[in-house]
Amino acid sequence: MAKKIKTIVKIQIPAGAATAQPPVGTALGPHGLNIGEFVSKFNVATKEMAGDIIPVEVTVYEDRTFDMRFKTSPAASLLKKAAGIEKASANPKKIKVGKVTMAQIREIAEKKLVDLNANDIAAAEKIIMGTARSMGIEVEK
Repeated sequence: MAKKIKTIVKIQIPAGAATAQPPVGTALGPHGLNIGEFVSKFNVATKEMAGDIIPVEVTVYEDRTFDMRFKTSPAASLLKKAAGIEKASANPKKIKVGKVTMAQIREIAEKKLVDLNANDIAAAEKIIMGTARSMGIEVEK
């Protein structure tokens, strides 16, 4: 018999660096989870992805057990890493903060394709290019 789901919690945590501090403790504590167990499982599962932000979907069951489902890093995080910038532009229409190539856009689109609402790689590239534009990152064709 399948376990009864209590709730699903979505959080973004740096890979391999989860602690019981917020956002983990405040998101999972009210549902009665063993936060120490979650932190250790998350850190072991993501240690090779260090430096990336990892969105995780935690399914909490009524018996206080849980399952984790990892997603790909946010497009903005991947674009910042590709462009080599700390943060996006405050005024993206006037101030450009970095540049990425179409090859980098394609690489990010291929990585994100499973989580995007796109049917093919060309549509995924357009989504990633739109994100880059809204961050003040130029795309070199």
